[in-house]
Amino acid sequence: MKVLALDYGSARTGVAVSDPTGTLARPLGIVERAATEDGLAELERLAREQEVERIVVGLPLTLRGERGEQAAETERFVEALRGAVGVPVELYDERFTTDLAQQTAGSAPEDALAAAHLLTTYLEWCAARS
Repeated sequence: MKVLALDYGSARTGVAVSDPTGTLARPLGIVERAATEDGLAELERLAREQEVERIVVGLPLTLRGERGEQAAETERFVEALRGAVGVPVELYDERFTTDLAQQTAGSAPEDALAAAHLLTTYLEWCAARS
């Protein structure tokens, strides 16, 4: 299953995509102001262009696993995204993905690397469940 991952931020949202087998993740880029009408349209275009079957959005829980204001903002974004795309959208715990991205060398933007780390973790979690 091909999956698009989003590391949501109000200014910039990192985007990553899996291969068609749902095994490998690669950073794709960033979308500016993803929660706006233009941003949602860009994400819908990317989902269609990449032919994804699902979108996973990182849920920024606190270190204690609690929801803060950033998590609430992300949940509002996900509701808007669900109305804009024709594929299932789910939330997935993203704690530590930004830290991992900062430690990863690469030419992709840090937000896209964070989305790729999120996607890798999500794909591993899915594989372990099956």
